[in-house]
Amino acid sequence: MISKDFFQALEDLESLRKVKKEVFIEALETALTSAYKRNYGEAKSAVVKLNPEKCKIEVYSYKTIVETEEEMTDPDKQILLEEAKKIKKSYKVGDLVQQEENPKDFGRIAVQTAKQVVMQKLREVEREQTISEISEKEDELVTTVVNRIDGENVFVELGTNQIEAVMGIHDQIPGEKYHVNQRLKVYVKKIKEGVKGPMLQVSRANTGFIKKLFELEIPEIANGEVVINSISREAGYRTKIAVSSPNPNIDPIGACVGDRGARINSIIEELNGEKIDIIEYSDDILTFVERALSPAPVESVQKIAEGQTLAVVPDDKLSLAIGKSGQNVRLAARLTHIKIDVKSHTVYQSDMYSKEVVKTNSEEEMTNLDDMFSDDE
Repeated sequence: MISKDFFQALEDLESLRKVKKEVFIEALETALTSAYKRNYGEAKSAVVKLNPEKCKIEVYSYKTIVETEEEMTDPDKQILLEEAKKIKKSYKVGDLVQQEENPKDFGRIAVQTAKQVVMQKLREVEREQTISEISEKEDELVTTVVNRIDGENVFVELGTNQIEAVMGIHDQIPGEKYHVNQRLKVYVKKIKEGVKGPMLQVSRANTGFIKKLFELEIPEIANGEVVINSISREAGYRTKIAVSSPNPNIDPIGACVGDRGARINSIIEELNGEKIDIIEYSDDILTFVERALSPAPVESVQKIAEGQTLAVVPDDKLSLAIGKSGQNVRLAARLTHIKIDVKSHTVYQSDMYSKEVVKTNSEEEMTNLDDMFSDDE
């Protein structure tokens, strides 16, 4: 069976879809062999071969040579030695005789089967290419285009294969409005298996988005001269980021701010005005907690228990240190991984005075007890 158009179609697929024709040929040979057996007898030992050089689809049957009719148990798979020698004189018992078949109507069956196999293989190959492409984008910042908005979910497309990703409501920055065809930077969180194949989850609200934005805008972070030690964030409102540098000659905060604030302003613009506190990291936890409560000034920080500290601030800075609805101290605690209690100077002094009174009273009681024992003696 000769089909130049068929083999030209495979060449076109290789050119257009970047899928080698050998991938299709292997799958087609398996599928066409099954189709042949299904239509012309499952018992037959047969194989279908594709010959691109001759543009031919060839069908071969195989039979084992037996010497006598008494030994023949399956005519579909066996042939007498006498008949085999008519084909080739050198044949002997036990050899396999290969014969090319020319089954009636197999061309039509082959075309139908080929269409199904090619489409299925294309889907498999595209799926593999998609998974390969998106796996490289995990934990990366990418620019996407909003494809559609379905309820609270925003669907974006990215990559050369127009991979679809979803940004759920909790991954969106509160207050942001999105529209179809809008170009949008997003952070690729993870790949999950969906009903229609792999689905990417992307975000603009998590800390990974902030980390990648800083790496993009600040060369010193990208090349390792400045290190991001910790990030805490309430998307749309405030982010705290702790940075340091292994090089004592580099100011990590200055590097992040940039000349006249150019670098940090670029990041804030991408975040639609979200406040960002850049804090210099410290291995000393008390110093780190003090800096983390920025922009509030702190008078002192002390450790009151394992994993718990107390920060004392000026009376008029207490609300600034705590923040609206406790946001500032909450973000500071997440940044440092330490529980932080905040007290005003006056309250702290009052507490200290109360403790002193209790302590003094306790000492007086002990003195009175000593006197009592002395009198008894």
